[in-house]
Amino acid sequence: MAEFAVLLMAYGGPSTLADVEPYLLDVRGGRPTSPELVAEIRHRYELIGGRSPILPITQAQGAALAGEIGVPVYIGMRHWHPYVVDTVKQIVADHYRRLVAIVMAPHYSGMSVGAYEKTLLKASGGGGAGRLEIALVRSWGDHPLFLGVVAAHLTQALRRFPDASGVDVVFTAHSLPRRILAAGDPYPDQLRASAAAVAGKLGLASWELAYQSAGATSGPWLGPDAGEVLARLAGEGHRDFVIAPIGFVCDHVEILYDVDVAYQELARKLGVRLERMRSLNDDPMLIACLANLVRTAAAGRGWMD
Repeated sequence: MAEFAVLLMAYGGPSTLADVEPYLLDVRGGRPTSPELVAEIRHRYELIGGRSPILPITQAQGAALAGEIGVPVYIGMRHWHPYVVDTVKQIVADHYRRLVAIVMAPHYSGMSVGAYEKTLLKASGGGGAGRLEIALVRSWGDHPLFLGVVAAHLTQALRRFPDASGVDVVFTAHSLPRRILAAGDPYPDQLRASAAAVAGKLGLASWELAYQSAGATSGPWLGPDAGEVLARLAGEGHRDFVIAPIGFVCDHVEILYDVDVAYQELARKLGVRLERMRSLNDDPMLIACLANLVRTAAAGRGWMD
């Protein structure tokens, strides 16, 4: 048996249209969702195939990673099955006491990665004696292999245009409430650093960082919104765009609907061409990045040479 196991954690999503309402109930901490919003979200999932692809993609990432490192890889979701708490129970039942955990979100925020950390610590017994010893990778948006695979996918998208030099690249990430800034949350700075690094690799002449998929709660959210950026640049005469969702690593509703449906509809209204960078999903370079993160975290704990 390996000295440790690996846990990949992701947000989760409904596996069927019938799951949409209970999934939203989980996301909202038990607060009921209005019938109108449930119907709207269900319609979005209908348009992308009737379910979220996040679980099968994360499972494919885990299988590829296990093959790369020769260590068992488990999958846990924050808001749907298989829940992190249930996966941790299975890890313990399988007699592992050491765990490298990675959230499939490269940039740290207390509201995202920090929330996964709390869930994991609670599920594992708070890290007390006799509990799981956990090495959590808190952020990895600056890893050379991550930046490299984003640059490669973005290059592929730019090649769809006759003249890539005239294309505006809009890097996007999931918006969060602006109140995180008061606590010095590093999320915006980490995102901008990743975007700047990729832009530097490719020598991009025109690029911006924007946010998407803001929640429906009250209070301001991080901006600018990607749709507002597209509208502003189109108003200035720009006509060719690529959205590069650098804050996401796989296809899910925020990509397949928010970008591929909603922003594409906006692009048609603006009379501009919009392409999207292909998601990283289980790209071998992303898997190599994850493998390096696991080896580094494990070696730092003395679990492997």
